[in-house]
Formats: sequence, structure tokens, C-alpha cells
Amino acid sequence: MRGDALLWPGRRAWLVVGLLLATTLAILLAMDRPLICQCGTVKLWHGVVQSAENSQHLTDWYSPSHLTHGLIMYALAWMLWVKWGWFEGRLARWALPIAVAIEAAWEISENTEAVIQRYREVTISWGYSGDSIVNSMADIGWMIAGFLLAARIPWQASVILALFFEAFTAWAIRDNLTLNVLMLFWPLEAVRQWQAGA
Repeated sequence: MRGDALLWPGRRAWLVVGLLLATTLAILLAMDRPLICQCGTVKLWHGVVQSAENSQHLTDWYSPSHLTHGLIMYALAWMLWVKWGWFEGRLARWALPIAVAIEAAWEISENTEAVIQRYREVTISWGYSGDSIVNSMADIGWMIAGFLLAARIPWQASVILALFFEAFTAWAIRDNLTLNVLMLFWPLEAVRQWQAGA
């Protein structure tokens, strides 16, 4: 069986994905996250990073990083279950639900007061108040899209796509997945000043 077929989710895996999404939605509601933007609208795209509407709509400048999450999750699953054959591939069909669980855990933790405060302190997300539920669920959707895309294109194309997104968003908004992780865990004043346009 080819790797992409081995990792492609079956009906049961999709059912688990649906349950994970419903659970994530329930948790975010219980956390009292706003369902939609406080502005009262839901936009397909919002492109102003330094604004109260950032991370509140269906897509924004950070959507490519979530698609890249999916590319990375697929690559890790492929290495574990196809290349290295861990567990003889028994978990391979559950690769997408596992990826969704990880992404959902991030979306939930990202919207805790501690992480929101951390973003405010060390990244360019000054005034960040967390994501709307619509945005969080869309972010998980982008990760799923990236995972499924990676299953259908050559690995070289996945690498090129991820590098393109990183370079393009670094150019467009002085931020990307790599810089976001760096600044969240190992903030550098030089990077912060560059991101601020200094």
C-alpha cells in the first residue's frame, strides 16, 4: 500500500474528526470565547494584522501557517508510519484525527489567558485578545486542508509550498510560523524591533 493511501482517513477517522471538532467547539464555548468578531460580522478575509479584528474572521495572514501545520503533520505521520513503520502502520489511518487533536489542543491553549498574555508581551500581537471561535475552527480547517493536500502532492511540492508561505508572510507582515514560534518561546529583541518596523 502506498503511503498516501495508508495515511488517507477512512470513514471512522472522519467520524472521530467530527467528534473532535464538536468537542473543541464545546470547550471554546465553555471558555466563553466570542463566537464571532466583536464587530458583529464574519468576513472571508481580514488582512490588517494590528487591529482588533485580527484572528476574528475565517481567514487572515495567519491562515497559511495553519495550512503549513497540516503539511508538517502529514510529513511527521508519513515518517512514523510509512518510512519507519512504527506500530506496523496500525495508527496510520488515525493520522488525521491525531493531527486534528493536536491542532485543537493548540487552539484551546492559544486562547487561555496565560498564552494570550504571552503573545501580548513578546510578539507583535500587541493588544491580542485571542481568537473568535469562527477563527479557531477555521484554523483547524486550514490544518486539515494542508494535511489532505500533502497526501496528494509530491513531498517536494509540500516543502516548496511551506517555504513560499513562510517567505511571503515574512515579506507581507513581518511574521510567519517560524517567527511566531521563535518569539513565543525565545523572544529576541532584534526580531521584535524588525517586526515592529524599526
